[in-house]
Amino acid sequence: VQLQASGGGLVQAGGSLRLSCTASGTVFGRKPMQWYRQATGKAREWVGTDGITTTWADSVKGRFTISRDSAKNSVYLQMNSLKPEDTATYFCKLLTHWGPGTLVTVSS
Repeated sequence: VQLQASGGGLVQAGGSLRLSCTASGTVFGRKPMQWYRQATGKAREWVGTDGITTTWADSVKGRFTISRDSAKNSVYLQMNSLKPEDTATYFCKLLTHWGPGTLVTVSS
């Protein structure tokens, strides 16, 4: 199983980005899928889980959403109203498999 995250970049505060996580060697289906992030010098933190229900860290609740495209075997993290504190490398995780991460930088 391999996961590939993409879509990171530089955005101004208040802007939006959509991250993609595409799987090979498995099918996302309805398997629980998670997003994490890690800022420089900080521990990796959980962002959200899309499973039977969707749950979010308080820091992103109401701003981030998850969607899936089964035809592309991809999961998307839509990030709106971005803040400088959202700056981090974002990782997707499917069961025990991690993607390599994609960097999101939010400028003030």
